[in-house]
Amino acid sequence: MSDYPTIPNVYGPGSHTDTGFVPVPQDTERIFRIIAKETPGFTQDEKLLSKVKFVGDDFPVIPGPIKAVPIAAALHAMSGVVADEILAIRGAAREDRTVTVNTTQAGFWFATIGMAFVDGEDVVALTRAKKLKPLLPNYEQGWVDTPLKYRGTALYPTKNPETWYSVHGSLNAKPLLKSLGVNPEDPINTPEEAYEHIKKFTTQKSPEELEFNNLYNGFCGSICFTPEAWNNSEMGKALAKHPFVNVKQQAHSVPTPRIAFPPFNPNDKRPLAGVKVVEMTRIIAGPQVGTVLSSYGADVIRINAPHLVDINIMQLTLNAGKRTIAIDLRNPEDRAYVQSLVRDADVFVQGFRQSKLEKYGLGLNELLRMAGERQKGIVYVSENCYGPDGIYAERGGWQQIADTAAGSSYVTGRSLNLPDNECVLPSLPVSDMTTGILGALGAMIGLRDRALHGGSYYSHAALAAVNTYALRPEIGLYPRNIVDECAKRFQWAEMRGAHHVLDLLVTVWDGWKRVFGDVLREDSGWFQTFQNSAFDGKRLSFLKPVVSFDKGDEANPEWRSPSVPYCQEPKEQVQFK
Repeated sequence: MSDYPTIPNVYGPGSHTDTGFVPVPQDTERIFRIIAKETPGFTQDEKLLSKVKFVGDDFPVIPGPIKAVPIAAALHAMSGVVADEILAIRGAAREDRTVTVNTTQAGFWFATIGMAFVDGEDVVALTRAKKLKPLLPNYEQGWVDTPLKYRGTALYPTKNPETWYSVHGSLNAKPLLKSLGVNPEDPINTPEEAYEHIKKFTTQKSPEELEFNNLYNGFCGSICFTPEAWNNSEMGKALAKHPFVNVKQQAHSVPTPRIAFPPFNPNDKRPLAGVKVVEMTRIIAGPQVGTVLSSYGADVIRINAPHLVDINIMQLTLNAGKRTIAIDLRNPEDRAYVQSLVRDADVFVQGFRQSKLEKYGLGLNELLRMAGERQKGIVYVSENCYGPDGIYAERGGWQQIADTAAGSSYVTGRSLNLPDNECVLPSLPVSDMTTGILGALGAMIGLRDRALHGGSYYSHAALAAVNTYALRPEIGLYPRNIVDECAKRFQWAEMRGAHHVLDLLVTVWDGWKRVFGDVLREDSGWFQTFQNSAFDGKRLSFLKPVVSFDKGDEANPEWRSPSVPYCQEPKEQVQFK
């Protein structure tokens, strides 16, 4: 049991609420020390740990009781510490280098997909004015082009008045809606009407019936568990066996020698300059792994399958510093190309279901065998919903599923004092984004250790692990008076189970604009700007990396090229630099 003082069950069974309030930067320092101590292989050298400095607003800047910002800020700081270690290995040590993380910026970072400007206009305003869509190549295949499809992803009451259920359309809601008895072609005019219509069907089924329907049909979804119920479940117990930052040397693979980092290019002294990364991911969590690595200097080639749905707006930010190509692994020529690319890579990042890539020769064991043959270890990074093993390891899932499974949605709903145990998603894609920095940190630890000890490494980052960790007793939750004070300060609009994460993101943005209007300007110094982009040649700005070193440090994280659309370059023209 933790000796950190908390009050049990304030936000439901298994929740742990702080007895008082500690300013966010100070609390982040405490949580940083906890995660650092618990992470196998992470330095315990006080000289390195003391390089970290947290600054920012004293009070929380996102809704709800969950300490999402301190956890993410701590992980970013850990990536900065590992980056500093890598710089030392590469002959660029600096005793006086600091690793600074602004916790307020870490809060903004959760909204990365909305933290961009195109020719000086923020993307939320552009979206509302219907001016953004024409700028973006369309990969959405109509995933939310009707109100019913849009509300095909939401939290719904069930026949059991005590238990809600997370319904998820998985970017193709029609089959799911049909399985519930809903006609996707019904003439529904508004999202509000759509939610009430679908609710008529979910309230006719028990949570168990909804769960079996999803399992039988292969859909995504989850009962909205309390933290206690999740921790007592077989899934929760399996995940609890793994460290939060989960990276392991693959001792069973063919031994490979130590691999030195390449010599620095005189024009690029960032920690990962020259490191080669293949990224095969979708949506947010997986792409965020590559985006963090590219900010530290890695050469990231992102692979998209044009026949799979992705979300258009994310092209503006989650491809920063990358090159992108189109690949269909069902095509033997494309498959051979990817395998040749991976043979030259240092890191492979994948965000598909467990075992999905094995039939294409891109599973963990296949790449470990390849690494043995080439006598150069590889760092394999996977992200998924439930974790690397356990009964649901191969089950599909998204941020919303992890939020509800592990208890975050239950806790959030209780903090809003809603009736009937109504559950509400955390207001931003917290678990997606945090999973991204988890995976990137694991990759960096693997690269560091490959240089020091040789071998290959496996890093696994799970959406449910992010939620589970945030609800641990030694982390704690914010007291009700702090949650209420935050709501009063930002005047958040209503947040309900019906709301999609995109609805909630806009709600948070509007609150931030009321309080941080001067900061949330393109010229505030918080954003990186590229005068020309692949989006009609327009100026593109997005939030700077969360970690910063000292002013003037040549190793400072930054992106050297703007985001580009998915599948931007012909694969024949793309090789590692």
